[in-house]
Amino acid sequence: MFQQLKNIDTAFKHIKAFSIVLITACLIISCFSLVKSYQAVQAAQNRIYILANGKALEAFSAGRKDNIQVEARDHVKTFHQYFFSLDPDDQVIQANVSKALYLADGSAKAQYDNLRENGYYSNLISANISQEITVDSVQLNIDKYPYSFRCFATQKLIRSTSTSNRNLVTEGFLRNVSRSDNNPHGFLIEKWNTVSNRDTTIQH
Repeated sequence: MFQQLKNIDTAFKHIKAFSIVLITACLIISCFSLVKSYQAVQAAQNRIYILANGKALEAFSAGRKDNIQVEARDHVKTFHQYFFSLDPDDQVIQANVSKALYLADGSAKAQYDNLRENGYYSNLISANISQEITVDSVQLNIDKYPYSFRCFATQKLIRSTSTSNRNLVTEGFLRNVSRSDNNPHGFLIEKWNTVSNRDTTIQH
């Protein structure tokens, strides 16, 4: 009889251990399923379907943090292209600079005013000089806000008799602002400063 009781006790312990393992496994599976379901819902919310020509095209939305470096560099590039791409036409100069000033604070306006007072734009118009710019690279530090940047670019001044190239280096900071049609990236350049702007080559 004692042997039977011992066998029953042993069987009970086995069943108890099996039940604990089974319950634990069920809890783990349930938690895993909940996590995966949440991830699936989040992924589904990031999907966007666009109807084009009767066909549903799938697109994906991305947070600002995912694209901050790309958008910040493009903002800096766009500003420099507007500010430094000039033709010997006062209306063209005004239009381009006006677009640039939407992307920066008063430091850019101060540089524009200085150039205008020094007759820089008048010289472009009177000498029929076109100015083009190519942004070579933008160094960006997003570890500290506002984000600091340094822009390396090449300016080309095209005259009827020659073409001269200049190395341009500028620096400043980027602050987050609301997006708009005039400022689609939602950044504002602050404390913009020209570090270097010197002639490199002249072609006749």
